[in-house]
Amino acid sequence: MLGMFKPFETTGIGSLPHKDPEEACRLIFDTFDIPFWPQLPNLSFHESMIVQFSEDMPSIRIEEKKEKIWVEKERSDELMDFYNKYSEEWVSPISEGYAKGIYTFMRILKDKKTSFLKGQVTGPLTFSLGLKDSDGKPVFFNEELREISLMLLKSKVRWQVEVLKPFAENIIIFIDEPILSALGSTSYIGVNSEETLRLLKEISDAIRYSGAIPGIHCCGNADWQLVIKSRVNIISFDAYGYIDTISLYPLEFTDFLKDGGYLAWGIIPTTDSLKEENVDSLKKRFQEGVKKLSKFIPEDLLLSQIFLTPSCGTGSRSIEETLKIFHLIKIFKRSVSE
Repeated sequence: MLGMFKPFETTGIGSLPHKDPEEACRLIFDTFDIPFWPQLPNLSFHESMIVQFSEDMPSIRIEEKKEKIWVEKERSDELMDFYNKYSEEWVSPISEGYAKGIYTFMRILKDKKTSFLKGQVTGPLTFSLGLKDSDGKPVFFNEELREISLMLLKSKVRWQVEVLKPFAENIIIFIDEPILSALGSTSYIGVNSEETLRLLKEISDAIRYSGAIPGIHCCGNADWQLVIKSRVNIISFDAYGYIDTISLYPLEFTDFLKDGGYLAWGIIPTTDSLKEENVDSLKKRFQEGVKKLSKFIPEDLLLSQIFLTPSCGTGSRSIEETLKIFHLIKIFKRSVSE
């Protein structure tokens, strides 16, 4: 994969605050080098992070008005139905009621073909720790449901790659794992690193086997050694707030980049810090980050295998703030890549 991307190409993390999918897609196409289909949590509860990938999960129950989702216990008939239809080739579609963004995205593309497009899937840790059973316990702690969650997410990956392939020579799929930054806290005692790594490797491999390029997005601190071992090609991190965490693993990240990996620098903040920033201040922050990391990682390696992104999705920001974030990334790219 080394040399596949031009340095400083831009892409984004999935969510936007829009309720109009066409407006969201047009903004993405106008902003980013590598377009991605938008997740629109303000449009529908079905588009929230767990729910969007929950179709075909056995015994799933949703109360949209109350914005509740859970797995009903003791429904062996639905479990059996799932096992009967599952195979490593089976694809589980995301219906339009759960992802208007991807359908609008493809309608706008029509007969066009581009070099790269990006999709995303909620990671197996975030999905299985966020989805609970009828007793309020995360399904992660039920070995069978944890495995079914992984199987389901793999099938969602296969479906995405299948439907996006006609529009691009290469598909990138990011595994969105915000919960990785919370592992190790008292809330997640019982989640061990071996199982975490197994789940990440399996979803990463599923992306690769389906013909796409696997990436991972972590919007906070994480066990970067574990992330690197997950066999992804792109690591997307919050470079605005957590650059110091990368410098803790100089040898690991140097090897990752030398092996052809890429770092996606989330340098445009999607937090309230956005109010305080402009292109000049962000450029200064970026240059300080490069200077800091280049003490441990060769600078030419850092800058030859780099993407630029917002630090996270913008689904929780306003449309006005999102427009500012997207405008900043366009002019920031020009300022640092000239």
